[in-house]
Amino acid sequence: PGVGGVADVAAPRAKRRREVSLEVSWARHAEEVRDAQRLRWRVFAEEMGARLAPPPGTPEGIDVDRFDAHCEHLIVRTREADGSPGQVVGTYRVLTPAGARLAGGLYSEGEFDLEPVADLRDRMLELGRSCTDPAWRSGGVIMLLWASLGDFMQRNGLRFTIGCASVPMHDGGHAAASLWRELRDTHLAPPERQVRPLLPLPVQLLDDAQLAQTPPLIKGYLRCGAKVLGPPAWDPDFGTADLPMLMALEALPDTYRRHFIGA
Repeated sequence: PGVGGVADVAAPRAKRRREVSLEVSWARHAEEVRDAQRLRWRVFAEEMGARLAPPPGTPEGIDVDRFDAHCEHLIVRTREADGSPGQVVGTYRVLTPAGARLAGGLYSEGEFDLEPVADLRDRMLELGRSCTDPAWRSGGVIMLLWASLGDFMQRNGLRFTIGCASVPMHDGGHAAASLWRELRDTHLAPPERQVRPLLPLPVQLLDDAQLAQTPPLIKGYLRCGAKVLGPPAWDPDFGTADLPMLMALEALPDTYRRHFIGA
């Protein structure tokens, strides 16, 4: 994959006394992948409390699983006013159709029966391990990531993205059940595309009458025309309810099209 562009965005308050820009690129060597994996560990293990189990021999503070070696890693890094590179503040893990064949399938297949979307595989990316440094969650990072993803998809003839969008379960899952109740009525995929969770969140046992709070990333996907493919799965290692989501480039509203494909 090619290298993305550089964009000036609003820096966190603590850094506004000096100019900081953000640079998006595809990781080109192992250390850049390691930088992304360190950010993933900080967000998922330290901030969210996920129970990660890297392979034996993995350095401390690194999130790694068997899919990483077959993925492209998209990163956003800070760049100081003098041009020196800073830290990785955002990342996406991207599994292409070719990578999925080498990996023996998609990460999402560990949570869902994806047979209803099997015919899309040759034109479909899987997005995963999306995270942003807490100090940079103002929206600029995700816009840079999405723009690079859209360009990559256009250049490689890919039309769909799939992935598991996570909802925290600090309350035992009631918020996730409430969100599913709302999205089931507004953003559910057609019956022929609906998938089955392998370990379903027991929504029938949860209070789904709460006011649904949509996590920012899911809200962004929905605004871009994404569909929920079915009820949430429970991920006990990450402590989340995961919604299967599919997004098609053709379904992008005009107001968001420029963020993905510059049109």
